[in-house]
Amino acid sequence: MNIFVAIVGLAFLILIHELGHFLVALAVRMRPRRFYVFFPPPLVKRVRNGIEYGIGTIPLGGYVKIPGMHKPAAGDLESQLRAAVEEAPWLERHLEPVRSHLAEGRLADARTALAEVREAVERAELSEPARKSAERALTDVDDGLSPDAYWRAPAWKRIAVIFAGPATNLLFAVALLAAVFVIGIPVGATTTVDKVSEGSTAAAIGVRSGDVVVAVDGRRTRTFDAVRRQIEASRGRPITVAVRRGDERVVLGPGRARVEERPLPNGETERVYILGIRPEPERIERSGPVEATSLAVEQTWLVTKAIGAAVGRLVTGSGREEVSSPVGIVQASSEALEIGISYYLGILALISLSLALLNLLPLLPLDGGHIAFSILERLRGRPIPREAYERVSAVGIALVLFLFFIGLTNDISRLSSG
Repeated sequence: MNIFVAIVGLAFLILIHELGHFLVALAVRMRPRRFYVFFPPPLVKRVRNGIEYGIGTIPLGGYVKIPGMHKPAAGDLESQLRAAVEEAPWLERHLEPVRSHLAEGRLADARTALAEVREAVERAELSEPARKSAERALTDVDDGLSPDAYWRAPAWKRIAVIFAGPATNLLFAVALLAAVFVIGIPVGATTTVDKVSEGSTAAAIGVRSGDVVVAVDGRRTRTFDAVRRQIEASRGRPITVAVRRGDERVVLGPGRARVEERPLPNGETERVYILGIRPEPERIERSGPVEATSLAVEQTWLVTKAIGAAVGRLVTGSGREEVSSPVGIVQASSEALEIGISYYLGILALISLSLALLNLLPLLPLDGGHIAFSILERLRGRPIPREAYERVSAVGIALVLFLFFIGLTNDISRLSSG
């Protein structure tokens, strides 16, 4: 069940990322053509105000189709209409005017001629695969020729639409962390002694209720887990316990921890060394909304710097072990959910932040790559050819797959060693 909830959480982060693109595209009058919860093909769909809304069959987040990401070129119809032309060669004479208009930059004329091609395809006797491929190609080119096409918009609008996805994940991360601080952060058992067992070693050396354990055998102890580890490490040899009693630091002992045999679930026993002290119980620290938001922003910035440093180490050849794949992300989320809802929400916030930062890397097809290309197009004063996008995207995809492979290797290694 925890694994399922973790997968749903990851899918939700992808969905709100796409929702960010969708809402800002609407706001700047760059009307998306599709918005799906999950990926197509659709289970159900409905067209409203020219936008196709649907629920897809592939449960991986969401999908939004922005019209005309690239300026149409003369060759854009060739590959997807090849099968249709082979089955109905007479379609070629309808395609030629479109190619000619696109090559000469007469986009309005190309769109008019494209409507004639669509009518011709509807009349042609084609196999279902050829017809679907042709219709998809005609729709894509028509979107690219439409007045609200992405490539036609000013650079600031394009950047706003693309940046909206990572920005949504970033804001969601801050909101989740703020919610965690409001709900309350569990603080582990303190080093303040709540009770001393009668007849125990702790009682014999003079430990009292209310003492704060600051060191065991000369080693500082900030948590009660550290106290336990130091007692366990003694293996029964004499140790000292330093406590803070009021304003005074007192060193007690030496004394030997008593050994106990405790049963394990598999029927075996383990040797445990104890002094006979019990810490104050776990407490919850809560913050008000304003303080929680401030803490969330501060934490987000600290994590952002840490992730940036990790990326830098990866570039220089180290830091490979810090990369994780979706497998590791789901595993970490599931483990956090077992501990408690606040831990899970905190992990989900960090995953959302990581998605935002990953997508802002200046690599196509990531959002950061599209932002970088929009800036380049603004500087050069004309669109960058689609072929250049595709070549750079191939490099970006290879790098992303390489990172995924490293992360998956790390996750498999952690799971097998765990």
